[in-house]
Amino acid sequence: MQKILIVINDAPYGTEKAYNAARLAMNIIKYHSETVEIKLFLLADAVFCALPNQKTPDGYYNIERMLKYVIKRGGEVKACGICAEARGIDKLPFLEGIELSNMEEFSQWTVECDKVLTF
Repeated sequence: MQKILIVINDAPYGTEKAYNAARLAMNIIKYHSETVEIKLFLLADAVFCALPNQKTPDGYYNIERMLKYVIKRGGEVKACGICAEARGIDKLPFLEGIELSNMEEFSQWTVECDKVLTF
């Protein structure tokens, strides 16, 4: 099975990077779930994507729903613990299925995955 790691660096709203990364992950899972494993790693301001119950700005997509879709269908999502701590959100509850992680696990995912995409 092919493994793809998608790294998100931007906040959930303000740019479309998180949206495009989640959209790609959703479509890979939708059309290739039998042959591809998806992993998402949230770095820098992307750790805010892991927070539940955010009010989606008018005209924007809902990152929470998109990440829940990925997780429900077997994708793994982790958030950088150091990034979350630096932003003061490491003690807040994250979306179900998203855990804090570290650079050791991030580097392990990078080495074991066949492709690494960054947004």
